[in-house]
Amino acid sequence: MHHFALRDGVLHAEDVSLETLAEAIGTPFYCYASATLVRHARVFREALACLDDPLLAFAVKANPNISVLATLAREGYGADVVSEGEMRRALAAGIPPERIIFSGVGKTRAELAAALAAGIYQLNVESEAELVALGEVAAALRTRAPIAIRVNPDIAAGGHAKIATGKAETKFGVPIAEVPELYARAARHPHLAPVGVAVHIGSQVTDLAPMEAAFERLGTLIARLRREGHAVARADLGGGLGIPYDPALPEPPSPARYGAMVARITAGWGVRLAFEPGRLIVGNAGILVARVIATKRAGGRTFVILDAAMNDLIRPTLYGVFHDIRAVRPRPGQMVATVVGPVCETGDQFAEDRPLTPLEAGDLVALMTAGAYGATMASTYNSRPLVPEVLVSGADWALVRPRQTLAALLAQERLAPWLEERP
Repeated sequence: MHHFALRDGVLHAEDVSLETLAEAIGTPFYCYASATLVRHARVFREALACLDDPLLAFAVKANPNISVLATLAREGYGADVVSEGEMRRALAAGIPPERIIFSGVGKTRAELAAALAAGIYQLNVESEAELVALGEVAAALRTRAPIAIRVNPDIAAGGHAKIATGKAETKFGVPIAEVPELYARAARHPHLAPVGVAVHIGSQVTDLAPMEAAFERLGTLIARLRREGHAVARADLGGGLGIPYDPALPEPPSPARYGAMVARITAGWGVRLAFEPGRLIVGNAGILVARVIATKRAGGRTFVILDAAMNDLIRPTLYGVFHDIRAVRPRPGQMVATVVGPVCETGDQFAEDRPLTPLEAGDLVALMTAGAYGATMASTYNSRPLVPEVLVSGADWALVRPRQTLAALLAQERLAPWLEERP
């Protein structure tokens, strides 16, 4: 569910007309609905209500906007971060360090030190090399690092090969057969405190069976670790539950179904569970609003050219994914068109031969379900400045990230000394 709907023939974000926003700040821009963020945060929490004090750590990589994070912090959410930058954003948004989990396969020693200095909840260790480095960093800081070993259960899941993280051949986690030895090694280290295990098998998962299989393997591992004399107080079950992008496809499993499965599988584990929802919370809460520059006919096709491009929303180019495209002020009738951007790449395409409301130059369109992995994956390719982000709450709206100017973009670079003009 989302809070983008037609009112008097014009698409609104909650109580704010998208035409009003476009007039005020120009296009393209991202728009997030606070009501959707809050609703999704509460629905997910309610789905896990039968569990004992779970930690809900929003996956910051999905949408790191500080106002989005602050909205979720007010709902009691923590943060799953994969860089020092994401950790700093979470802290700036008011998320307390005791609700922050630091994941990621390539944490630097500087990031490990920053996480320990901040006093975060735990670090998810993904390799023997990282365990060694963390032990040395913790020793230098004269502290003990709370860690969970991230398990690779060798289970395939996810909406695309590039977002599947649970197979043995991926870079993520420690092979499950090697975890007991690494856990024991951590337990012997005076500056490491192994507190549990973690697993995350992929993103945009639309079938609960792979998740259930991964959790069952994790439960077996927990039992073995305890038989070998280790304390296991926590289990991080990751995120990855899919959301609806294409209205023509079946709905993914609901949070309620997911919660019931988790409760059944983890009954008797005796651990505090953590979850890392990202897309599930913010995906449908955001849209990308763009204006039609022109339409043209070529090669037997009709092209609709937008002022938004692949550098603003790369998911269709990168993953070949579907985003519903809606006119902000729809007309009667239908056209079939390929929707593209102005970037000089054939792959700069949002939809191919898509049935649409008739569109003309100057019309506004909304690319739906763009709140996750949208603005955060944007770039300045073709020297196109980063687009703004807007947060709406009822009839109020705020520019929560201004449009980058060309002057600011150019100011990030310096001429090499030997290229500077000389008198």
